[in-house]
Amino acid sequence: MDTSFFASTVHIGATADVRKDRSVKADVSGTINHSKRNITFALLVATFLTAIDTTVISTAMPVIARELGGSELISWIFSIYLLTTAVTTPIYGKMADLFGRKRVFIFGTTVFLAGSFLCGLSGSMTQLLIFRGIQGLGAGAVQPITLTIIGDVFSQEERARLMGLFSAMWGVAGIVGPLVGGFFVDFVSWEWIFYINIPVGLVSLILIYRFFHEALTPRQVHIDYAGAVLFMLSIGIFLYTLLEGGEQSGFVPEPRSLALLGGSLLLFLLFLLVERRTSEPMLPIQLFRRPLLAVSQIVSLIQGAILIGSTAYLPIWLQDVQGYSATFAGLAVLPMSLGWPLAASFGGKLMLKSGYKRVAILGAAALVLASWFLALLTPASPAWAVPVTVFVLGVGFGLSVTSITIAVQSSVAWQERGIVTGTLQFTRTIGQTVGVALLGAVLNWYLAKGDGGGLAAGLMAVFAVMLGAALLSFALAWFLPRQAQRAESEG
Repeated sequence: MDTSFFASTVHIGATADVRKDRSVKADVSGTINHSKRNITFALLVATFLTAIDTTVISTAMPVIARELGGSELISWIFSIYLLTTAVTTPIYGKMADLFGRKRVFIFGTTVFLAGSFLCGLSGSMTQLLIFRGIQGLGAGAVQPITLTIIGDVFSQEERARLMGLFSAMWGVAGIVGPLVGGFFVDFVSWEWIFYINIPVGLVSLILIYRFFHEALTPRQVHIDYAGAVLFMLSIGIFLYTLLEGGEQSGFVPEPRSLALLGGSLLLFLLFLLVERRTSEPMLPIQLFRRPLLAVSQIVSLIQGAILIGSTAYLPIWLQDVQGYSATFAGLAVLPMSLGWPLAASFGGKLMLKSGYKRVAILGAAALVLASWFLALLTPASPAWAVPVTVFVLGVGFGLSVTSITIAVQSSVAWQERGIVTGTLQFTRTIGQTVGVALLGAVLNWYLAKGDGGGLAAGLMAVFAVMLGAALLSFALAWFLPRQAQRAESEG
């Protein structure tokens, strides 16, 4: 179907034809800076809301399950949010290239807030499950469109600093989420962990509507509905199979899981066939023939698995193997949230001097070093070993994610920036989902032995696999092109 829409370019607060004298220039500069600050604040708020919603429900879930019943659905209350967010992320990225960032951001945030409101009204666990899925459908727009708007509005140097700030939001959300959830459950009611999103989210919507402007140029396009549907079905079934708990079967998948994975593969092949034939593909396959984009996706996939391995299994190691308290385990993994934004800010400045590839390799090397530390852990390791290790992990992710994201965004034109940003975020999510399944299979294989040291041996094996993944990521980083050729000049 051909649809008329408006392609857009970005203007912040003022037009070029008023820049004739110094006083006007100063006014224009002040307006632009004011607008940028408001846009940044709006994007930070939206990012924080969608990030915290993955953790805020954790401390509230036992109370919700007791009140609503259906405790067997608890795990899916978490998983459905991840699934719907992951499936829609690259689709929103493409829609942002077609219809403009502002429209898609407002739409996605509105869906997220509507889902939040409905979650608060839930009268059963089944209803909460459905409404959490709606929340995820909206959240899938926030992360890729946020990064895309940053790529449109800010210079490369500004982007580098902001990547650290937005990375910190995810770390802060991981820490604050359980505390906020516990507060509302203890002193208000669990419904308010969802209702509180609405007034805060409206602030973000109003600021984006008021200060982020796009100049729209009409043109005709073909909307790839078939590609979008096939993609959602294929990836949805794939993620469902993994999230369903297939990792609990160890290294031998059940026949049902194999059938689902086969169906997912068939749908994905049909998706690729459609993408080759349509005039405006939802996921332009030719983009990923470029070395930078192809290698970046693979590196991001592997590093996503390392990230989920560290966040999922280190707390178990600290509590169940070394015998520390849950409070200590939470504090011990906190340094990752410090190392990541610090390294992202430093790496952005280093990129301007040394190029993105050196920063990406340096980040991958830090991940190898941290994973090596993990592989050396024993039950007798000192208390400081894990905090130091996760700080180095944070440095590695801060350098790698920042440099690769900025390089990928700089290598494509405006009309491709949304889809490549969305796909990069999607690939990291897939890496986390696949990683937790494969690493879980390794752990469960050791637990199935039934000996007393099964958990410790299994976790040590998990850390060894993570080291192998980090080494592979480091090797692949050397295949990144030396420079990210810019498809357009920086504004």
